[in-house]
Amino acid sequence: MTARRPPGWLVDGSLVVMTLIWGATFVIVKRALADASTLLFLTIRFGTAAFVLALIFRKHFRAGNIGISVRGGILAGFCLFSGYVLQTLGLRYTTASKAAFLTGFTTPMVAVLSSIVYRRAPQLIEVLGVATAFIGMALMTIPSDRFQISGGDLLVAGCAVAFAFHILTTGRFASRINMGVFTVTQIATGAAVGAATFWWTEPVRIQWTLPLFGALAVTSLFATALAFSIQTWAQRWTSPTRTALIFAMEPVFAWITSFLLAGELLSGRATVGAVLILCGVLMVELKPLRVGS
Repeated sequence: MTARRPPGWLVDGSLVVMTLIWGATFVIVKRALADASTLLFLTIRFGTAAFVLALIFRKHFRAGNIGISVRGGILAGFCLFSGYVLQTLGLRYTTASKAAFLTGFTTPMVAVLSSIVYRRAPQLIEVLGVATAFIGMALMTIPSDRFQISGGDLLVAGCAVAFAFHILTTGRFASRINMGVFTVTQIATGAAVGAATFWWTEPVRIQWTLPLFGALAVTSLFATALAFSIQTWAQRWTSPTRTALIFAMEPVFAWITSFLLAGELLSGRATVGAVLILCGVLMVELKPLRVGS
């Protein structure tokens, strides 16, 4: 029996809620990294989320579409965890608000990678949008007095590519998979990769403090377990590009949270760069609204 299509406002609204949650976690995670090494933090985050999701979706493993759901989940999980590793490492060396705007580069990357995956030439508006976002990224990350990009900025920019692949992977499998199995598998894959690497790739460090407990609770239960369940469900009913457009609001939510909780302000140059990134995102994703398109 085919599932009944939900109202469009419910699909889009669900993605907006998860985007708000993600945007609010940048400053929380940055604070937590003072008390834990990066991969250990992510391993605990993904492991906790996987355990909770396995309990919630345990009956789904008795249903159909198990094989393709597991295969798709493993692929999505590698993309997802790679993105979070790059983003979380980058947060150690750049501000939360800047990291959020650089992560927003995911949106035009989805358009570019879609062109490659589906073997179609990019439209002119896509090229202009990506170029505009790239100029904005350069203004945010390259100091005015020298041509140098910080390591943290470069890491976060790399996470945008990984997250773009994750959106495309989820979109490719979403209509054919068992949602519960796919969601559990992708999060469990991230936890497994983290558990296999955190103890030898960097010095292990953890200090159990209230901010760390709070960050793990928020990121595990809401920003991971809840958010990726919503994404998997929503992408059955919407396209990867529309999903990426809604995700473009993440840096706005992140900047507001960073300002309210940490008093972070963007410089004039960085503000111009942030605006250009958002303009590039909108140019790419709103192209269907053009006359004659």
